[in-house]
Amino acid sequence: MSQERPNIAGIVVLTVCLTAAVLASGWYFVVHLAPQQTVTAPEERPAPPAPKRKVRAAKNGSGGEAASVASTAATDSPAAPPDRADADVTTLFPTSDPTGLSAPTNVDGSVARPEPEVAAAPVPTVVPGPAAAHDDARSIMQESQRRTDAKFYRYDGLLQSFDTKDRITEKRWVFDREGAHGQSKSVLRFTAPAEVKGVALLIHNHPDRVSDQWMWTPALERDRRVALQDRSTRFFGTDFSFEDLEEQDVEQFDYTMLGSEPVGGVDCWKIQLTPKASRSSQYTREVAWVRKDNYAFARLDSYVKNDVVRRLTYSNLENVQGIWTARLLEMADLRRGTRTRLTLQEVKYNTPVKGDQFTLQAISH
Repeated sequence: MSQERPNIAGIVVLTVCLTAAVLASGWYFVVHLAPQQTVTAPEERPAPPAPKRKVRAAKNGSGGEAASVASTAATDSPAAPPDRADADVTTLFPTSDPTGLSAPTNVDGSVARPEPEVAAAPVPTVVPGPAAAHDDARSIMQESQRRTDAKFYRYDGLLQSFDTKDRITEKRWVFDREGAHGQSKSVLRFTAPAEVKGVALLIHNHPDRVSDQWMWTPALERDRRVALQDRSTRFFGTDFSFEDLEEQDVEQFDYTMLGSEPVGGVDCWKIQLTPKASRSSQYTREVAWVRKDNYAFARLDSYVKNDVVRRLTYSNLENVQGIWTARLLEMADLRRGTRTRLTLQEVKYNTPVKGDQFTLQAISH
């Protein structure tokens, strides 16, 4: 028993010594060796925003100072140091590189100055013109009719009829119209020559059916209603038929877009008009050329089956009181080989008139 106690004591002493040696070695390693081997990356912080600087133009040659122009530098481009006294305008360029790359240099070793930023040119706003305003035939015809709306319309007309040998016969008439499209009333009265003076045609237009027409002949001293079967006949030696003198309303037809085609160097929509069943017509269909710049008619072809029988052309357009008006119309009868030229004179819109002039009693006096 006396020998085992010293042995145990020696073991305890030896254990304590070894533990102390290990702890001392660990402390020395942590204090002296670890800082030399560990590298802590610096914390990355975002670059501060670039200050705003004012750019002032140099004085002009006349001694006057140009207007100051304030400009804002880009957020990733700090202000340039003022080291160029000969510069006309203060230039903004980078003086530090947050990415760790060195700034570009010139051949002589100086820091290269970047070119000033040029603002991108503004993209122009495209305003659709008349041609882009409508994309279907019906809306084009509706717009064309809307642009000719007037409560009253009056003109003096010179008619020159050309026969197959180009011999000319002249007549004059006065045309008056009042009311909205489809419900208007009009009177056409010859003023010369003497043999037709006083002859008048009264027309009451309707939106859902053919017009009512009456003609007054002073030589007979009576009026007569124009029968439906007579509407295709020529009106007093002209190339206009009775039907051609009535007003067409946009709701009386079905429309088909046939494309685009120029007339007289002007781009036009080409649109087919097919009369509805409620509109009894001598024509199977019509084809209209409507100008894309102002929606005025340029030409109208009238068909009987597959043949063009009449062609009406519009020219000498003039803006009269805000309404584009053809001052020259020419109707050609392609079957007869004759034509009538109508020149509009003294054109007036929205002039007050007496409503009772569009009656049978009024045209007979």
